[in-house]
Amino acid sequence: MIVLKVGGASIGPIALSDEPTVVVHGAGPQISREMARRGLVPQFVHGRRVTTPAVLEIVRASLAEVNARLCEAIGLRALPLYGDEIGLLAEPRPELGFVGTAVPSAPPAIEAALADGRVSVVTPLATGPLNVNADEVAAALAVGLRAERLLFLTDVAGVFHDGELLEMIEAERAEALIGDGSFEGGIVPKLLAAVRAARGGLVAEIGETVVVA
Repeated sequence: MIVLKVGGASIGPIALSDEPTVVVHGAGPQISREMARRGLVPQFVHGRRVTTPAVLEIVRASLAEVNARLCEAIGLRALPLYGDEIGLLAEPRPELGFVGTAVPSAPPAIEAALADGRVSVVTPLATGPLNVNADEVAAALAVGLRAERLLFLTDVAGVFHDGELLEMIEAERAEALIGDGSFEGGIVPKLLAAVRAARGGLVAEIGETVVVA
């Protein structure tokens, strides 16, 4: 079974194999655009969006829009699922507002969809509701559902270090490079999520880069 994480900037035709698949998506660009339109300034702490009630409203609407577009791109097998409605779990981070850190879970709705041959298309909202980083949600679901692979579909080829595309990176090295500031921005939560999945026994891939335990 595969968990595929799709970014809000990567929406387009998606060709899935016949292998059981769960899709997790974000909506970062869409959320930021709508916040700008309303005169709200995005704030991030270590890759997490500070989420007030007003921001949470925008997050939900933007995720719903992306979810619908992804389901249309996938086709009849797609099943839209909203994380906070199906029991997606997260530990609250009240210092960031309505934000949580995803923990491994296997929501019954996703397990039922897999059994029926459907492709769950999951929004990264947890019960609360809480806004959760989509990369974290993908890793948590991959571990909780005992997937074999976690794939991050990105708009870049993979993980670059010193201008070089890495074919493989070990979890310990990835954490060290994050710690010394070698990586910043959106690649950080992806790498951390991939490290978590790799240490859980999964094959984790960011573009063409494989993360191993």
